[in-house]
Amino acid sequence: MTATVPEARADQPAERKDTAERLLRSSAELSFDPTTQVDWETPLDRTKHGMSPEWSSLYGTAYWDELTEEQRTELTRHEAASVASTGIWFEMILQQMMLRDFYAKDPTDPSFQWALTEIADECRHSIMFARGSAKLGAPAYVPKRSTVELGRLFKSTASGEAAYASILVAEEVLDVMQRDWMRDERVVPFVRTVSNIHVVEESRHMKFAREETREHLKRAGRARRQLNAFYVSAAAYFIVSSMWNEQVYENVGLDRARALREAKANEHHKAMLRSSCAGLMEFLSSCGLLTKPALYFYRRANLI
Repeated sequence: MTATVPEARADQPAERKDTAERLLRSSAELSFDPTTQVDWETPLDRTKHGMSPEWSSLYGTAYWDELTEEQRTELTRHEAASVASTGIWFEMILQQMMLRDFYAKDPTDPSFQWALTEIADECRHSIMFARGSAKLGAPAYVPKRSTVELGRLFKSTASGEAAYASILVAEEVLDVMQRDWMRDERVVPFVRTVSNIHVVEESRHMKFAREETREHLKRAGRARRQLNAFYVSAAAYFIVSSMWNEQVYENVGLDRARALREAKANEHHKAMLRSSCAGLMEFLSSCGLLTKPALYFYRRANLI
């Protein structure tokens, strides 16, 4: 399939135009329809995990060692659903930020058309995650009310590099996790398919977010850069800390207080999160967005 993209206006930055055109072509050539390309009909295999066990918040703890294999698989299924629910929450924020950014701009610009393409992708991803959570037998793991309200404020005020760098944070962390899940035969097959779809399509979204972050920062002075570095790091903390909902442990029959205590002290899980963000931190540093105040939140989220 060959995509036809309109010619960008001459006054658009050449690199930005080229990136958008490439992404539009890639989307036309390789995109998925989760309604038909994910196996929603086969009954859930309860002997399989919902995520690679190493990504469980309790993996490597004394509590994990005490769990039966049945308890471990149930826990990872609920944890995968919790991560997916957080993904839906932030994808809705992402869509609103992009719509605000491109509101009333030139529709002949390939970047404008790519933004709408990405929003369409995110709508499909959210439905896919929602169906996946239901198939895993988990409830909706909505972030804490305080986090939801902070997200409401963030989506209404974040713009420019703050919006796009925050989008990148959420996508990069999930991307690394799902690359493990989609290759892991211990993971239930439909989750592997969902992960593969998301990884392929989000790779284009991350490319665009990086380019937009750089483009917006060309006009940023030191004060603005410092402020938005802090803004992005705070968003990163609330996104990542929401991925493993506290209610998960109680819902699978574990001692909630003990599980929370051991998960909080789990050095293996912290190391997994840090490894997932190595490339992201390098990018933020190269953009001048890894400031001392920002490091406070990244450390609290175990991202650095």
